[in-house]
Amino acid sequence: MSAFVQAHRLAIDPILKRFVDDDVLPGTGLSSEAYWAGFDAIAHDLAAKNAALLAERDRLQTELDAWHQAHPGPVADATGYQAFLKRIGYLVDEPAAFQASTANVDDELALQAGPQLVVPVMNARYALNAANARWGSLYDALYGTDAIPETEGREKVRPLGAARRPPEGDAGLGSGPAAGAGAYNPVRGQAVIAFARQFLDDAAPLQHGSHAQANRYQLQDGQLQVVLSNGDATALREPSQFKGYTGEASAPKGLLLQHHGLHFEILIDRAHAIGKLDAAGVADVLMESALSTILDLEDSIAAVDAEDKVVAYRNYLGILKGTLSESMVKGGKTITRTLNPDRRYQTAAGGELSLPGRSLLFVRNVGHLMTNPAVRLEGGREIPEGILDALVTVTIALHDGKGRVTNSRKGSIYIVKPKMHGPAEVAFACELFGRVEQLLGLAANTVKLGIMDEERRTSSNLAACIAAARERVAFINTGFLDRTGDEMHTAMLGGPMLRKADMKASGWIQAYEKRNVQIGLACGLRGRAQIGKGMWAMPDLMAAMLEQKIGHPRSGANTAWVPSPTAATLHALHYHRVDVAALQREMEIAPPTPEQAAEQRDALLTPPIACLAAAAPWSAQERQQELDNNVQGILGYVVRWVEQGVGCSKVPDIHNVGLMED
Repeated sequence: MSAFVQAHRLAIDPILKRFVDDDVLPGTGLSSEAYWAGFDAIAHDLAAKNAALLAERDRLQTELDAWHQAHPGPVADATGYQAFLKRIGYLVDEPAAFQASTANVDDELALQAGPQLVVPVMNARYALNAANARWGSLYDALYGTDAIPETEGREKVRPLGAARRPPEGDAGLGSGPAAGAGAYNPVRGQAVIAFARQFLDDAAPLQHGSHAQANRYQLQDGQLQVVLSNGDATALREPSQFKGYTGEASAPKGLLLQHHGLHFEILIDRAHAIGKLDAAGVADVLMESALSTILDLEDSIAAVDAEDKVVAYRNYLGILKGTLSESMVKGGKTITRTLNPDRRYQTAAGGELSLPGRSLLFVRNVGHLMTNPAVRLEGGREIPEGILDALVTVTIALHDGKGRVTNSRKGSIYIVKPKMHGPAEVAFACELFGRVEQLLGLAANTVKLGIMDEERRTSSNLAACIAAARERVAFINTGFLDRTGDEMHTAMLGGPMLRKADMKASGWIQAYEKRNVQIGLACGLRGRAQIGKGMWAMPDLMAAMLEQKIGHPRSGANTAWVPSPTAATLHALHYHRVDVAALQREMEIAPPTPEQAAEQRDALLTPPIACLAAAAPWSAQERQQELDNNVQGILGYVVRWVEQGVGCSKVPDIHNVGLMED
């Protein structure tokens, strides 16, 4: 404490104070004196409210623990249980029908449907790769993963005993499977090309013939024309899908098309190692992939003091200003990562078209629970870390658009707020951001809020949570692990819980996933916000992801989390197969009946208690399997957190399947 810098009633770690004063405030029009005075007022005014909300969590959990001790085992009287939840204030009254009014939301969240990345902002290279993952090579994603199976003749070649595919995110866009050093399996390459041509036929079909028969792509009278191998010329079935090109009209290098709101680009280069073998000179298909990215300050990093926090804050500042870079040595050469510029095209009508070259960025603040010693309040109390994050990250966001890049083209600031319990905590987050807006001279509701539906009390009162943020909400989502963890914590004294595999098929989680989309649509989020689904937790299993994760857009969700830029490119294929905007409109026309809604609510509020402990149906071997797998997961994460400072990352389970779970 003796080394801390005093500012009003605050004691500030000098590392944080210097960073804010020297790096963040210049260019904002704010003086250090005015900023820290406002910081002091907000922190001291709201810390007590923060503490009261946490005390309310404890009160409710004490009530729940007592109820489950008095009523052990599965809930037998659903009506009585729900009456109890209402009586203690766990369940609140449903709000009157309303429509969210969030304004100035960027198209990536409001109108487009596509993948979302989550990345630890403490790692500059990961953060840059994720921000640049707006566009990804379909050829690379297919060649380098099990999306194309390694059947006989289609194996990935591993020269000199090493994997051909470079570390995640290090491949250059459009590099193609043979562009780098090392061997290339042409049989596997042809399987990749066939897959990509089928995608083109599905997403941008021709009037007749197939993209697999293309000998030449050319522009004719302002339209895209395809000359087939038999000499016939054809065009797109929907000519409006063609949006622009790069290169010369007589010899285009890139052809930009759009389908279901997502873009993709056919890259033509007859000198390229792949293009020179292709009849039409196609070297790659570039996919618009990660429409949005969450730069994470929460559970994918380990930040426990001012030094850690400033590393993360500095990376966020560098990304918004466009100055962040990271160098690495690869193949004996130094490679420097920077942010991609926007992509520019000529239109058929002779105009120009610019598309974002980077994901639209959220920053995920921590929730209401944690405190941090970077700032101490009166009496030496640590500041609630969510208040610290709100003040610093919103101030950093004042630099958006003032450097060489722009994040929000609508002038908004996007913050995801995790682990909020119910509408009162959502309202508190809105109050906090409102106070920060006032301090910084921002218009009301400039800060847009992402509500993570990962706590049982939020799921049970989701409409009321959205109502509390109806002018700010730009994102809601679901997620299996955190949500299941809170489900178990809530009713832990009731008895043993379902095993993990059974939990995924349980009634409560099915109701949770359905209700999240249905309530989001009923509250007017279509065209204003993202309705998202959770992470694909097995980053090495892309074939399984391609098979299974299409369920997320089919549910009506217009985004879902993916673990890597490669996964984003592959998951983008699902949004070409499913017209999410049209599906959402259909769901609005036919919402659940009152009886169906009541049935789902009952299922949601049925705790996943398997049985009484004395009647556990599992064999000794099954118990040991469950214990071994959970111990492996816990210890794997402890090692990563404590020894390496890494939060959510890939850790093998007891069956050696790498899982991104925490």
